Amino acid sequence: NKWRIVFPNNERHKKAWDHAARFYSGNRIQTTKYTWLTFLPQNLFEQFHRLANLYFLFLVILNWLPQVQVFHREITMLPLLAVLLAISVKDAIEDYRKYQFDKTINSSKTRVYDK
Repeated sequence: NKWRIVFPNNERHKKAWDHAARFYSGNRIQTTKYTWLTFLPQNLFEQFHRLANLYFLFLVILNWLPQVQVFHREITMLPLLAVLLAISVKDAIEDYRKYQFDKTINSSKTRVYDK
């Protein structure tokens, strides 16, 4: 078992701190789910795990076949696009609020006790 070692920020323990810092991550808090690059693929992946979204996607695909076409192709896409857009906007706003809160917590002052 590896124990986490916390050293005060002074020069006499700098070598030991450098050695221990290679094995442990920092104290930064991160509760956000997405980054700028992963938002769209990860959000769509999560949304299509819902059965209702898969059902509407199936209807859209089915309506593109000429033999089964009931409505105009674009009309069957509207409910699915509206739901996907609404949930994406909601998730983006929630994740941005988490990012702001994490930024506030990570930049708050802390006390370090040294003997």
